[in-house]
Amino acid sequence: MALNNVKETVATTPAQDAPEATVPLVDVLIAGAGPTGLALGIDLARRGVTTLIVERQPTLSRGARGTGIQPRTQEVYDDLGLLPAARAAGGLYPPVALWQDGRIVRTHEMIERVTPTPSTPYSNALMLPQWRNVELLHARLGELGGAVQLATELVDFTQDPDGVTAHLTGPATDPEAGPRTVRARYLVACDGGASTVRKQLGTHMSGPQLAPGHAILADVRLDGLDRDHWHRWTLSSGGFLALLPLAGTDAFQMLAAAASDDPDTSPEAIRTLIAEHTHLTADQVREVQWTSVYRPKAGMADHYRRGRVFLAGDAAHIHSPAGGQGLNTSVQDAYNLGWKLGQVLRHGAPDALLDSYETERRPIAARILATSTRLHRSGSLRRGRDLHQLDIGYPDSPLTHELRTELPEGARTAGDRAPDAPCTTPDGTPRRLFDILRGPHFTVLALDAPDLDPAALTQAAGSTPLHILRIGGPTPDLLDPDGHLHTTYGPTPTVHLIRPDGYIALSTPPESATETLTKALETHFSGTSTLA
Repeated sequence: MALNNVKETVATTPAQDAPEATVPLVDVLIAGAGPTGLALGIDLARRGVTTLIVERQPTLSRGARGTGIQPRTQEVYDDLGLLPAARAAGGLYPPVALWQDGRIVRTHEMIERVTPTPSTPYSNALMLPQWRNVELLHARLGELGGAVQLATELVDFTQDPDGVTAHLTGPATDPEAGPRTVRARYLVACDGGASTVRKQLGTHMSGPQLAPGHAILADVRLDGLDRDHWHRWTLSSGGFLALLPLAGTDAFQMLAAAASDDPDTSPEAIRTLIAEHTHLTADQVREVQWTSVYRPKAGMADHYRRGRVFLAGDAAHIHSPAGGQGLNTSVQDAYNLGWKLGQVLRHGAPDALLDSYETERRPIAARILATSTRLHRSGSLRRGRDLHQLDIGYPDSPLTHELRTELPEGARTAGDRAPDAPCTTPDGTPRRLFDILRGPHFTVLALDAPDLDPAALTQAAGSTPLHILRIGGPTPDLLDPDGHLHTTYGPTPTVHLIRPDGYIALSTPPESATETLTKALETHFSGTSTLA
């Protein structure tokens, strides 16, 4: 909803109670420093948007938790400058080894292996313990000048038509300091499934009912198992116990489902649990580093936006971990919202652009929720390419415009993800399209469209960063010697406008490209139009 509806939101501050000028002011206050909040902080930092990220815990997230970084999220990490470190720290999932009577009786690939292609260079899930993922995100945030205030909790907030006033507790500089007030133009709740912000907004969560139960998670260091398999034992209760060697570490992640009626996460109980259900002894479990109990829940917030407050990640949707979708969906929430906040705060885009966050992301969460719930109820552990999230798109978004007609079946259309493609510069230097798309800018990809007017488009974009790439014609910016660009983005001639988050906003025939792109840039993405 647009800001003219802010009066509907919770605890609206009357005009006479507006905060004094001495209250610290930031563009965006982010509650929560998990993967969602950190990814959002990274994206905003590279756009010159000031943030305050607060985390109520005294340390960053511990525990391997969700370990799967799907291919689409790897593309996001590529753009955010995080992927090389993530790939160096992670690895592929090993085959599953089924144990019986103290020996391996069968092995199989639980996670489908997919061969990379020119358009999809990251084609397999990357195993990366969540604690390491968070460390890398935090380090990247620091490289961009950002920081997290740990042991700092958002306890309540109010909002008015101009911003949000939040009350925080915890050590900004003094551990004994009492509550303090921060003023922000927007607040984004990345504070998890029990979100304080969502509860104060009064936003309801609804979703499917999952059968009651629990699973015990633990990160352990142990002897007696190879690190070439994902080890699994079937329990007489009908559940299972699995030990996954965590890439880049000497630890294993234990997952025990339906192993007991009364979950006990003490180190002694974890050692006993492993000894009871495997051929290992308790003494072979050298260290229990972290434990948690998971109880299945599923739901989705009825709204992602109320005035100047947004919900993202687990604050907006919670899933069964089946299929490894939750963390990935959460990071992509941040990636969708980040560029839109940047456009509004730094480039004068209309507030209606922020409404598209809920319009685009909530249907994706509903789809992911249905998928993870289906996998959870089926008990199937096999994972295929349908979970890679590369097919996510926004064809029904108000930002999406497909103006071409009579397209062949399977053609890339507006709303689709913008794939990679090998190409070269005019002097023959090899480049990837992803290298050129990387950054907080829009990109015009003009294939065989020599009459495009770059000056008019640059003027329409105003202060919005815009890169114009001409492929073909007398003065090309890129060459396509192997035809990958034309195959992936054709049929040609055609012109695409690619959003900063790597989705095609508009596709048009070249003869009307300058006019239609100018209108789209002025109307939706910059502050240059009288319509904004």
